[in-house]
Amino acid sequence: MPNLKIYVERARYAAREDALSEQLPALRALLCDHLAVPPAACQIAVLPVLGLADQPELNAELFILPAPARDRSSIIALAAALRDQISTAAEAPAAVRISFLDAGTYVALK
Repeated sequence: MPNLKIYVERARYAAREDALSEQLPALRALLCDHLAVPPAACQIAVLPVLGLADQPELNAELFILPAPARDRSSIIALAAALRDQISTAAEAPAAVRISFLDAGTYVALK
């Protein structure tokens, strides 16, 4: 159930919206591969935002459930791969944060 939100500064979003949109299937494939989930489990959103000038123009937040194979080194590798793909599509450096959800309290209705 990876939930990826990519926040993009408004001007960068306007300039790179098509490139970001084209990158979405590759981002989903990356999540499926690294996290061993089917495509239907993924939720990805790209959102234009208004932020402060001294913040990164791209900020990705990924929320995932814990699993034995999702150790620190594999999550760092996933964060680096996400950062590289998003940065390339938007032509700007990206900050990536990955958080684990509490499996005992997580609820999802679809």
